Amino acid sequence: MSTTAEALERTVLVFSHRPEVRESIISAVGRRPAPDIGKVTFIEAGTIAEVLAHMDAGTVDLAVFDGEAQPTGGIGLCRQVKHEIAACPPVIVAARRQDDRWLATWSMADAVLVHPLDPLTAAETVADVLRSAGLAVVRG
Repeated sequence: MSTTAEALERTVLVFSHRPEVRESIISAVGRRPAPDIGKVTFIEAGTIAEVLAHMDAGTVDLAVFDGEAQPTGGIGLCRQVKHEIAACPPVIVAARRQDDRWLATWSMADAVLVHPLDPLTAAETVADVLRSAGLAVVRG
């Protein structure tokens, strides 16, 4: 099976109302979180409407939501999309406090990251979630 670079590209939606939080998530994950995942293209969303439009379009392979986003946090948004989108892609919630991990798990998040984001942990988490979703594509 031959694959092109485009076939290896994964789309990750990053949601936060704060551009600096979106940038910190993107920087921590990086463009290539693991060799078997391929390159990652990021889509940034600053509003719930943008998130829902991208998720409904079916072009998102993974979403990372800021748990502290305003006015609707990523924890509540995660639970909403998990209930409302039939083929919902995996969602990672980035929480501000270690104590909020349980709430992110309640939201049906596929994984949880805690700020400040460690680049190794963030990249590994994204890669693991994409693998679990069957989206790892490079073999050999």
